This record gives sequence, structure tokens and C-alpha cells, in this order.
Amino acid sequence: MTTNRHTEVDMAISDRSVAAVPKEELSALLHKMMLIRRFEQKAAEMYARGRIKGFLHLYTGQEATGVGIISRLRDDDYLYSHYREHGHALARGLEPRAVMAELFGKSTGASRGFGGSMHIFDKSRRFMGGYAIVSSHLPLACGTALACKQLGTDSVTAAIFGDGAVNEGSFHESLNLAAIWHLPVLFVCENNFYGMGTRVNRVTATPEIYKRAEVYGIRSERVDGMDVIAVRERADHALQAVRRGEGPAFIETITYRYRGHSMADPEFYREKSEVEHWRGLDPIDRFTDALLRANVSQGEIDEIQNRVESEIDDAARFAEESPFPPVESLTDHVYAPSPLDVRPPGGGR
Repeated sequence: MTTNRHTEVDMAISDRSVAAVPKEELSALLHKMMLIRRFEQKAAEMYARGRIKGFLHLYTGQEATGVGIISRLRDDDYLYSHYREHGHALARGLEPRAVMAELFGKSTGASRGFGGSMHIFDKSRRFMGGYAIVSSHLPLACGTALACKQLGTDSVTAAIFGDGAVNEGSFHESLNLAAIWHLPVLFVCENNFYGMGTRVNRVTATPEIYKRAEVYGIRSERVDGMDVIAVRERADHALQAVRRGEGPAFIETITYRYRGHSMADPEFYREKSEVEHWRGLDPIDRFTDALLRANVSQGEIDEIQNRVESEIDDAARFAEESPFPPVESLTDHVYAPSPLDVRPPGGGR
């Protein structure tokens, strides 16, 4: 890992930036980040115990990006995510019970147990799902943004993806269409430096990913993704510009995942010293330090942590006690009724 990457983040969060945010919102930001962190820790534990099966991609370390971006979305905005989406779902307001139950494959899950870790969906929150195929959700986000534009609303569609998506054709097609059609979409690249086990600078000719959006004439910038206040500020500015009808915007956040690509990843491709360096820039620790400097008491922080512990314990218990979907439900929600699907008398075609 080259040293210039380390310069992308500063050790301390700006006290001036923290002072500009109402205290109740600061508490909400901390609660969301702590909730995501503890949720992912519990999910890892449940995976090790065999309660969660299949693939499990954890968001640990990237909490400031998801919380910072999503905190500035309105209820009538839409959000598309990748397959590391548990944190995004929680930040968007999905209940921890529903998300954990989905990981367990239970019928009480957000996707009724059919989606699992990579396909969490909640129409009521306009959380349009996680997608297992890299960058496949970007054209869908453009479609939703086009619908909002044609309906004359000022709703924005946000699409969050990783650095591994930027070499896919659908990434470039989506940015091109968004620019040509002047779509109300916010693209957010979570650059954690690794597409699975490959460093981004080995496979990407332009590792400054935000510059790729510039060539399409899209407003773009890079931000410290380990600083929730910085992400929140940049998201706010970008969203305001999109709502004013200025076309799409693009944010690259510099962040880091503390766990492997998935729970099945032995992580042979990263040096421990690199991981430890980024753990020293922990987004929750940095934010907590900033709150303490802003005269938020340790007691208030401990109270949030205790509430989070209770919520996650409740979510795990709920998931354990919930039933699996019945076998007869296997074909439910596979086909939608269609006026063209009409059988003649007798059942023939």
C-alpha cells in the first residue's frame, strides 16, 4: 500500500463541522454507526455458529460512508445498494429484526427469507435492494431516476457501489446515460481499495475514481469516507445540486473494510500493518472523540452503546425464534399477474 493513500484522511474530525450539526442529529449519526458495527459483529458470530449460511459480506469499517450519505436522503428518495448492503439497509431505517431475520433466511425477514444477505429489499423505505452482480444496479438506478424526472418530482435516486464496479461496462453506460438525460441520480463509490482480493491500482488505469465521472461532465468529488460529518456535508451539497436540476452527481469516498471480502476470505492479500493503520482511523472512534470535544458526555455515549446492544440482542433472538418459509411458498412472488396470461376454458394454451 502506498503512503499517499494514507493522506486521504485526517486523524481528527473538524470541531467546527461538528458544532454546525444539531446535537440530536449527532446522536442519531452515532447511533446508526454503532448499530451497524454491532450488527455486523453479531452477524459474524451467527455465521460462525452456522445460523447464517451462504455468503456474508460485512460492512465493518465503512459505517461513516453509508450513514453520512443516507442521513441526507429524504423519505421520498430511492436507494440502490451492492451486496455489502446490511449497513445501508440499517442506515435507511430498516428494522434490525427484519435485516437479521433475512440473513437467517427466516420468513420474518425483509425479503421474507428468500433474499438472504445479498438481496435485502424494502419498498416502504424505498430501499431498492442489494445486488449480487457487480454494478448491475446502476442501470436500474438510472431507470428509477428517469421515472422521477418524467413524473416531475424532485426525488433523487442514490446508487452506492464499490471500486470493483468501475471497470464494468454498465458503470460507464449508466454514467453516460445519466449525463445525457440529465438524470436526478447520485452515484456513490465506496473505494475501500480492494475488489475482492485485488488492489484497485493494479486493475484501474485511473485510481482516482471520481475523475472517471468528470469525463462524462458529471459533478464529482472525493471525500474522506471515514469521517461521517465530511461525508454528510458533501452528500448534502451534491443532493441539493441534483434537486435543483443540475443533473447527476458523483462522490468517491475513501474508506476501508476491516474484514475480508466475505466471511470465506482468508485475507492473504493484505498485510496486517495495513489493516491496523486503518483501524487507527476507525470512523466510530474518531466521531466519538469529536463528540467528547463538543461536550457530549461519556455517559450519553455509553447510553447509546447500551441501547444498541439491546437492539442487536433482540434482533438475534427474534431471528432465532422466527420460522423458516414453508416449502409451499417456494414459487410465491416469482411471476406477477399479467392481462396477457389468460388461459382459455379447459386450461389449454
